[in-house]
Amino acid sequence: MTRQPPSRPDTADNRKPHGRGRRRFRLRQWGPGLISGAADIDPTTVATLVVVGASTMFGLAWLTLLMMPALVIVQILATRVGVLSGRDLQQAVRDGYGRTASALLLISILGVNVVTIAADIAAGAAAIGLLSGVDSPLLVPAFAAAALGLLLIGKYAKVVRVFKVVMVGLLAYGAAAVLARPDWLAVARGSLIPSIPFTQAHLAGALAILGTTLTSYMYVWQTVEQVEQPCPRRQLKIREFDAVTGAGLAAVIFWCILVASAATLGSHHEQVATAEEAARALRPLAGPYASDLFAIGLLASAVIAVPVIMATGGYATASAFGWARGLNRTLRQAPRFYGIVIAQTIAGTVVALSGIGPIKLLFLASLIAGIATPLGLAMLTLAAGNPALVGTARIPRPLRAAAWLITALITGVSLLYLTQQLHLTGG
Repeated sequence: MTRQPPSRPDTADNRKPHGRGRRRFRLRQWGPGLISGAADIDPTTVATLVVVGASTMFGLAWLTLLMMPALVIVQILATRVGVLSGRDLQQAVRDGYGRTASALLLISILGVNVVTIAADIAAGAAAIGLLSGVDSPLLVPAFAAAALGLLLIGKYAKVVRVFKVVMVGLLAYGAAAVLARPDWLAVARGSLIPSIPFTQAHLAGALAILGTTLTSYMYVWQTVEQVEQPCPRRQLKIREFDAVTGAGLAAVIFWCILVASAATLGSHHEQVATAEEAARALRPLAGPYASDLFAIGLLASAVIAVPVIMATGGYATASAFGWARGLNRTLRQAPRFYGIVIAQTIAGTVVALSGIGPIKLLFLASLIAGIATPLGLAMLTLAAGNPALVGTARIPRPLRAAAWLITALITGVSLLYLTQQLHLTGG
């Protein structure tokens, strides 16, 4: 029998505040969507955008901006699931569709997490090396330990405050794009006039952008945040606006990364495979400031994304099995939740130190994400429209239709992208 969502009575602490108190209350509800959007700008996605910019110049800049509506729709759905059901996505699927569906979702999440954590830990360590001038393999376990320590020591509110401060570092991507001195007329043309020349580079770039920017941990984390930082149903619009803001931030940063890469690496025909290679290549092409700013952005991306991905795996696993969970609990109160977080960190660190090349890590991450993302999107759309989970506040039909259209599009794109990557690898 499906469990009904917990009620949210208007107690004295939950009633609508007045005047200045109301404004402060609304400001406190603003932030989860920004963090989810920032987490989507992980080093794996940055590397994809760098490669696309270097190989296609500004030809696909329009596609990064076109991702904004898709991100907005997905994040609104995730917000509604979290706020209206009082559940994270994993628990919503378990309660609404049974253990088999929950197990499939969990496998898809954990499969993506370990490889992505490995790639992002390596990128975060490389960014520290670029900024400090220290090139040491010890930076990888040190960065992993720092990310894990943040989750083990800090309560949810403290972790969120750290993320909000680090998010400022993402603005470095915008500054790097300006310092790259692009041809702004060409940028405007590439951003406003959609076109995909039928070349291998452009087709591969379009598929890569569509296949790697809608990652499952982003919308799973968005549902987690609504549960950890609950609000009354009447505040849903505020949370939805917050989700829109975060999606907009992600799309603009995607665009800045592509522009910076195209204006430097693309115009000089420099081919790179990773984000850290791009940061190094920027130094002789656009100067030390652009290089350092790109490295700062890369470090900020890793500092936000790695803990979010690790925590998402812990929440998903604990929700699937009904274990105690949450960053507001201590290690003693939720040992199995933190055990999953620690296990992912160790596994990701081992993979990062295993000698597997960054190109293979990126390929594996995109390969697994290409399979997992459509499944997660389908589960999210079903949960958001399930009255047993969200009550009478079902999603409007146009929003639901758009969600299924995005799911179908990402499924098709993922299949094309995976087929292409397997063909290239096999060749």
